[in-house]
Amino acid sequence: MTAAGGLERLEVYGDAVAGGRALGAAGRVSVAQIVSRSPLWRRVTAPDMAPAVRRMADATRALFPQIHTEIAALAEGLGLPFDPVFAWNARGDLLAGLGDGCTTVQVPGTSPVIAHNEDGLPGLRGRCFIADLHPAGAPQAMSFCYPGSIPGHSFAVTAAGMVITVNNLKLQGLVPEIPRMVLTRALLAQPDRNATVGLLRAAPRSGGYHLSIGQAGARDLWSVSFGGGEVHVVEHIRPALHSNHAQVSGPVMARQTITASSRDRLRRGLDLLEQGAPPLAILNDCAGPGLPIFRAAPDDPDDENTLAQFHARLADDAIAWQVHEPGQAIAAHRDILPVISGARHD
Repeated sequence: MTAAGGLERLEVYGDAVAGGRALGAAGRVSVAQIVSRSPLWRRVTAPDMAPAVRRMADATRALFPQIHTEIAALAEGLGLPFDPVFAWNARGDLLAGLGDGCTTVQVPGTSPVIAHNEDGLPGLRGRCFIADLHPAGAPQAMSFCYPGSIPGHSFAVTAAGMVITVNNLKLQGLVPEIPRMVLTRALLAQPDRNATVGLLRAAPRSGGYHLSIGQAGARDLWSVSFGGGEVHVVEHIRPALHSNHAQVSGPVMARQTITASSRDRLRRGLDLLEQGAPPLAILNDCAGPGLPIFRAAPDDPDDENTLAQFHARLADDAIAWQVHEPGQAIAAHRDILPVISGARHD
């Protein structure tokens, strides 16, 4: 891996086996020292979770065999058995009450912008990395990765011309059939955002996520809320903001938990948008009433801190993206990803 400002970048080449092993090797120390010792790991790998884990693993093998193979290779790279690693990658489906995280700013227009705070377990600050994926038979993609987790459930840019960011939704009363992280991993290989929505509509029930999706050549930005078999798409032509609760109606979405942090971040972010604040300034804000958008408190009520900040601008033929370490003005990583021929459509 190469490092810039402490946030490392891992080049990943080859098939699902090679890619999974590389991701596992990159996260092996952090999983051994932090992740596998956490109460969350112990809970999702407990014996009573085994039937649900096996059910979702079987569905993944049947519907997304390459991702099943990648998780098996990830476990190999981590030096761990398959079952607990798969359970970790289904943690948000097994436990709908996971800690809150992430704020996304959407600014449509002639050069749309998506900006995102990636919030996660404070102990993983400095332990995550950027995976630059060069998969066999699929578009190149860049994704923020947590140790022990497959790519795709945080923020990503793909050579098919998409920018995708992911926010947790706490949907209650679900019996998931496939992990939501498997579905967002599959989105990285899709040719455009219509295909991403089609994949989600065809998929079995999963836990809940909100996606912000931009497409090269399009002026609008999409909000996609899914979980429990529901998929809701909102096309934004004006600036918008999302935290960690669905802003759409539906029988499943109505059974969500809205935390104080999610409510406070949404209200403050919308106020700043109305004032014309730029996206990164919104993501760095700590001044509003209630719980802040930028999260650094050791006593955060959801045990979440901002681990990275992402900013992407879409042009017709390329995506300019940058990733900042929390609160840092100078980007740790900055690049331009050209869009492959034929992908500049919607």
